[in-house]
Amino acid sequence: MSSSTPVWERPEPPERPAPSPLSRARIVAAAVALADAEGLGAVSIRKVAAELDAGPMRLYRYVDTKEELLELMVDAVYAEIPAPAGRTWREAVRSAAQGMREAALAHEWFADLLGGRPRLGPASMAHGDALLAAIRAAPGVPDIDTAMRIAETLSLFLNGAVRKEVAERRAERATGQNVSQWQAASGPYLERMLATGRYETLAEAVQEARHLDAAETFETGLAYLLDGFEANLPAA
Repeated sequence: MSSSTPVWERPEPPERPAPSPLSRARIVAAAVALADAEGLGAVSIRKVAAELDAGPMRLYRYVDTKEELLELMVDAVYAEIPAPAGRTWREAVRSAAQGMREAALAHEWFADLLGGRPRLGPASMAHGDALLAAIRAAPGVPDIDTAMRIAETLSLFLNGAVRKEVAERRAERATGQNVSQWQAASGPYLERMLATGRYETLAEAVQEARHLDAAETFETGLAYLLDGFEANLPAA
């Protein structure tokens, strides 16, 4: 049965002599390494215990459930993200967004755990606080409610953008085709479909639009979003 006290507030059990000393930090590091190598589906208390040469029951002295372990793993990744930095609020928000993207590309499973309820780990909260502070400092942001709406909208963009990029990387590994190779393989069918005349705007996009890589797409979308925020704020 899980404890009613959040893992963040529970002290670790006292150390005891054992062939493989344990701590929450070691458990989380092993779980992160396992998820990086084999995906989130490979993470279980049993498998993490095996990586640490320990019995599963020993791990339950440190974490009550797999869900707690996932929370700790997410917080460990947030701890890797640099604090938002920049001379202006836009630069600070952009640096925070780039940090999230880089974290998700380094730990693809992290993208699967974005969204949902807010994360309450200390690193997660510190990241959220710093990002919200950067937005709150923007000229024209009149109150914390407006800052929250901006932060929520930014979060929706980041979650969707990094999940899409991670999904493309996974598809490339699964099929052995990168985007260009997939486009070349799909080209004859797509040309036949577009030749029917039923998809005029899509045909224009395929044939005439500039196709950006993942990094350019991310930066362009983020710039549009920041421009929109700025345009809808009262004058400083």
